[in-house]
Amino acid sequence: MRGHWYSLCILVPALSVAFTASSANAAPPVTVSPYSDAPDASDVLIVDNHSLVKRDGHGHGHDPHAAPKTEINETEFLMYHPPTPPSYWSTDFDDTESDEPHYPGLMGLHILFMSLAFFGALPAGIALRSVKHAWHGFTVILFWVLCILGVASNALYKKLTPDLYEGQKHSIQGYFFLFLALCITGVDIFHVGVRAVNYIRSIRSGSDKFTFKKLWTSVVLGQEPSSPALGSEYDALVAEADEYDMHDMQKEVDDHQSDEGQEIEHHSRHQYSPSASSEQTVFGFHTPAGSRHSDETLHELTEKAKESWMSFLARATFAVLERVLVFGGFMQVLSGIVVYTGGCRESFVNNCLAHLIKGGIFWCYGLVTFARYLGSFSELGWAWNRAPRNEGKYPTAEFVESLVIFLYGISNTWMERFGAKPGDPYSTKQVQHIGIAVMFWYAGLVGMGLESRRIRGWLAAASTAALHSGASTSSGRLGGKHEAQESITEPPSYTASFNPFPALVIGVTGLAMSAHFQTYLFQVEIHALWGWLLAGFSALRFLTYFFLWLSPPRSILPSRPPTEALASFFLACGGLVFMFSTEEVTLAAMRRGRDDMMMFLNVAVAITCFCFCWTLAIVAFKGWLKTRAHPTVKFHASA
Repeated sequence: MRGHWYSLCILVPALSVAFTASSANAAPPVTVSPYSDAPDASDVLIVDNHSLVKRDGHGHGHDPHAAPKTEINETEFLMYHPPTPPSYWSTDFDDTESDEPHYPGLMGLHILFMSLAFFGALPAGIALRSVKHAWHGFTVILFWVLCILGVASNALYKKLTPDLYEGQKHSIQGYFFLFLALCITGVDIFHVGVRAVNYIRSIRSGSDKFTFKKLWTSVVLGQEPSSPALGSEYDALVAEADEYDMHDMQKEVDDHQSDEGQEIEHHSRHQYSPSASSEQTVFGFHTPAGSRHSDETLHELTEKAKESWMSFLARATFAVLERVLVFGGFMQVLSGIVVYTGGCRESFVNNCLAHLIKGGIFWCYGLVTFARYLGSFSELGWAWNRAPRNEGKYPTAEFVESLVIFLYGISNTWMERFGAKPGDPYSTKQVQHIGIAVMFWYAGLVGMGLESRRIRGWLAAASTAALHSGASTSSGRLGGKHEAQESITEPPSYTASFNPFPALVIGVTGLAMSAHFQTYLFQVEIHALWGWLLAGFSALRFLTYFFLWLSPPRSILPSRPPTEALASFFLACGGLVFMFSTEEVTLAAMRRGRDDMMMFLNVAVAITCFCFCWTLAIVAFKGWLKTRAHPTVKFHASA
């Protein structure tokens, strides 16, 4: 269970790196000169400084006072951009007059097989692995069969079709993810081999007997039977744990809440005197032999703790790599679309990468937020609930969000000057983007600080110091014979995190980008669309905090606030429209007469709803597996 938060902390930065790797799919950018309807001094400065042009206008002058254009001047456009070369898409679908054979069906099979492998068999296998289900091996075999069919159909398509995108790295990156999947499968096979060797040794030594059931459960599934050496006492504990229903768990939470009426309790440091029985039970007898025994026991516990930490680190790394494959599949979808349509070349590289990487992160963030709403990570208390056990041991979801925001800001701050020569002045667009990155940087730091228990303790020092000052005065009047420890009851709002900074950062980003200067009117409208969608996520997250502040979660069950369902939808849909707003996509839509805002929004909504159904299916499938693997839990009404 500890591996889940560790996985999520590493997973999103790993996704960012994976998206950045897709930059190899495009050719290096070339210097282009902007054009504008009303040249002025600022335009002359930008035209003379070619290093700024690559970062400042995607081939257009940055004049926020100029009226957006409604039509493309192709003659003027070709003065600064090379003509669009043929692509696989244009060859398969647009070139209908040519007598050369086309094979779009092979590409369709490649897309179908690889999508089923990475978004069907792989997530199902991860869910089956979580409960060590017997069908996990079948999903692994199915994954590789689909991958082989997908690679074969793609190889045949490339054999029959000329190379229309020189230097593309989509295939190499795909083989890298397949190699990573092969390594994970190799680890599984290695573990099966180790268990088989240990089982054979136990049979030869006479400590175990051969049975097909034991071979299947111990060697194939890796399920460890309960040790008979534990005795009946521990068996009773296991039985009690199995019968521990939701009513008992909820009663503990309610009992904990009912203790809030007493604000301050004074406990003397010498209130309890240890008895002989307690010394014998916890520390052993006060004899040299008992001391030696306690030292040996402490050494054994230390060694076990080290082994447990190493095992946890290995499991967490394995879980991260396995889940990276799903996000790697999404990255392959993006790079595959780029290569097939012939986009992201030359002067369009920077604009394309910025929109696909950032929009892809918002898209994945929206899907993860929806999974949290459904109940994912509820064992950590991230599903707007109370953690079932070890409450306060894991970082909050807001801390992870703030960490990702901080990592994004601290890295993107310096990337905005890529391509600029030393001594070049900062352009308007660079100042805009750097300002957003710095906001991410420091707002992420503030968010992480507010989630720190130590810093929260420091922030409460003024009130606690005043309490200690009053206690010192009272003890001085009594002669100072007894020192007291104060235990202060936390307010109900301390049971959950109400950190607004992650939502604030995304909301401000959306509002700022909705006012971003664009050359064409359609580009202005589509940027405003995804900007307002991100701002809508921020507003809905604030509403979630408002209602939960009034009534903090008291149950270990996911509370599923409806505002979070809407917020996740706005965030995912906004990220998708963000990717749609790349310059090449908008120009292609204008050329084909598809520059219709309703069409773009409806397509984005349809894709988002489809992927939400996929997320619901995966989360529900994993929950169904856990209900079959664990005892049935009883529910009762809270009222």
